[in-house]
Amino acid sequence: MDDKASVGKISVSSDSVSTLNSEDFVLVSRLEDETPSTNNGSDDEKTGLKIVGNGSEQQLQQELEDVLMDPSIKRFLSQVCPKYCQFHLESLFPSLLLDEPSDLSPGTPVPDEDSVVFSKLTYLGCASVNAPRSEVEALRMVSILRSQCQMPLDVTLSVPGVSEGTVRLLDPQTSTEIANYPIYKILFCVRGHDGTPESDCFAFTESHYNAEIFRIHVFRCEIQEAVSRILYSFATAFRRSANKASLTAMAPPLTPDSDVFTFTVSLEIKEDDGKGTFSAVSKDRQSFKLRPGMDKKIVIYVQQTSNKELAIERCFGLLLSPGKNVKNSDMHLLDLESMGKSSDGKSYIITGSWNPNTPQFQAVNEETPKDKFMYMTTAVDLVITEVEEPVRFLLETRVRVCSPNDRLFWPFSKRSYTETFYLKLRPSNSDTLYEVVSLESDTERERRKTTASPGILSSDNDEPLLSGSGDVSKECGEKILETWGDLLSKWHLNLAVRPKQLPALVRSGVPEALRGEVWQLLAGCHNNDHLVEEYRTLITKESPQDSAITRDINRTFPAHDYFKDTGGDGQDSLYKICKAYSVYDEEIGYCQGQSFLAAVLLLHMPEEQAFSVLVKIMFEYGLRELFKQNFEDLHCKFFQLERLMQEYIPDLYAHFLNLGLEAHMYASQWFLTLFTAKFPLYMVFHIIDLLLCEGISIIFNVALALLKTSKDDLLQTDFEGALKFFRVPVPKRYRSEENAKKLMELACNIIKIKILMNQAV
Repeated sequence: MDDKASVGKISVSSDSVSTLNSEDFVLVSRLEDETPSTNNGSDDEKTGLKIVGNGSEQQLQQELEDVLMDPSIKRFLSQVCPKYCQFHLESLFPSLLLDEPSDLSPGTPVPDEDSVVFSKLTYLGCASVNAPRSEVEALRMVSILRSQCQMPLDVTLSVPGVSEGTVRLLDPQTSTEIANYPIYKILFCVRGHDGTPESDCFAFTESHYNAEIFRIHVFRCEIQEAVSRILYSFATAFRRSANKASLTAMAPPLTPDSDVFTFTVSLEIKEDDGKGTFSAVSKDRQSFKLRPGMDKKIVIYVQQTSNKELAIERCFGLLLSPGKNVKNSDMHLLDLESMGKSSDGKSYIITGSWNPNTPQFQAVNEETPKDKFMYMTTAVDLVITEVEEPVRFLLETRVRVCSPNDRLFWPFSKRSYTETFYLKLRPSNSDTLYEVVSLESDTERERRKTTASPGILSSDNDEPLLSGSGDVSKECGEKILETWGDLLSKWHLNLAVRPKQLPALVRSGVPEALRGEVWQLLAGCHNNDHLVEEYRTLITKESPQDSAITRDINRTFPAHDYFKDTGGDGQDSLYKICKAYSVYDEEIGYCQGQSFLAAVLLLHMPEEQAFSVLVKIMFEYGLRELFKQNFEDLHCKFFQLERLMQEYIPDLYAHFLNLGLEAHMYASQWFLTLFTAKFPLYMVFHIIDLLLCEGISIIFNVALALLKTSKDDLLQTDFEGALKFFRVPVPKRYRSEENAKKLMELACNIIKIKILMNQAV
């Protein structure tokens, strides 16, 4: 057979193709520095099938027996090398029956399918592998099998032209099928490096027995130039099928309610820790904390969360660029390392390597001034089987490049940034299923809402604001940071005495980057080692209120990335703090609402410190008094609020009296959660600043400020309308940072309220 016959229908070659990777079918660049050491193998062609493993001789024998028990291998051996089976295999494993009837008797034609057929190939055997996508491991096995194979077997290889097809090994004499491997089970293809004895070899790995066992099959080509053509044919098979007509015919038409597919896309950045591994970098609520000069990896997790499942075939591009709103031409392609489904099958994971010393990434490899940050844009391009065009998910995140000696004001356990995307599709007229109508992120939707007119009658006001909503910027003027820096330096010299200028600075709001430290100092937690140690003991104990705590955790800050994942780091830490407090304070235990305050503290400090500040607020700031004795103190606070309304807002007080609207009907959550449950985080954090500095009476200031600014609207409502107004439009008004600032200024300017307990009836 001449050279042309040996490569069948293939007409395009690609000598650059060295490895192919598919969990879901993508080309991967060769890792030049991972060339394995090769054995000086012999080309003697003696009869034999070599199975190679990584364990003891007993383990190898068991692996060989497991492989030979596979029906396709048994059929292969019984048809192609019966003498070898009779004189060698049966002597090794008498229990093996290699004469199992074949599904395809000699002369049975191979099923007709579009494929490329390669002849003049030799099968060198197979081996079990633990790392089915490792080029180093694969080339090591190729080297071993090529040098040690004693009886190569002539075969013909049939590679399909579509991803729904099957790779088949054929008897070169009769063209009958010996073994077959569906494309979807083939994970990785590799060729021997040029200049090595293995340059005439190629191999592919497959998942066997439901992906619990992985095997590599090794071949040698008589015509060395055909190796790259064979891998090119595998690449063609790994791509999407060109014929989707039958799939289109089976797909139900989209309806107006079913055309949006929701995805969550998470970004994680890992850095070389100097110990041979890559560890996830920390991230506060806004920025990833990077170190200059460190090799990095980008890890993307894609998970579909609504509608019928779309099949992600592969990622064909992971891109990165400094800045935001960047042009496509400014994005730089990263080297893909791996891709495929997670072990639980819920996510598709893509990993790429990022060399920060590359000139294009210099902007995110230089130390960032302490009061500054920068943006970074990451894009991932995915091929989805049912969609005719690639889908690009774009993530814009803030980063800070820190000095290795930088002092972080609080350690933060969050490691990833997550964005929700809404992909709208419609039926296509072409041979694929759908075409993209629009792709919009949650951030883009929120941006449109906040730029729209904030009238209380807009349709946006139909649903309450989710707790944990709103971004809090860490941007802060240099002068303010210098002022706070001087104050903290003096304060640390004598932590028992608060600096005189502290109240005035707190009324303007503590800079977000300093809140973790300042809150602990305000609460007197600078010497709380005993509480930290006690916390570590408390979390090991059982709580009688465990079920109530567990039920509330999922309801706490569902709008915040750190807390919205069931079983995630945020929910786990929040559960432990609430459980620890319920055991610590047996009289109060756990009360609904505590989880919101604990969540606010967790966003600024580690668990142990958050627990300590929570204990201080409950005991020394008097919050726990509200929960005691059938909430008697809470009802006293309601009475006091109504007296203050009567004095400061008499017309609104009279209107509520006429409606029969009492303070407990709208203000319970204000007091029990310190406004943390429903209001945007920018406002919530400022309230906690004031609470820790001035005491719980500040709650009355904020309540009066809310009532005064909403008076005109409330005077026009009936009973039901007023309750809805408190529940929906009031919190949403303060999504705007500007509105929240004005409200807090008003609250701070109200005459300091001194509540006398004898005012209560």
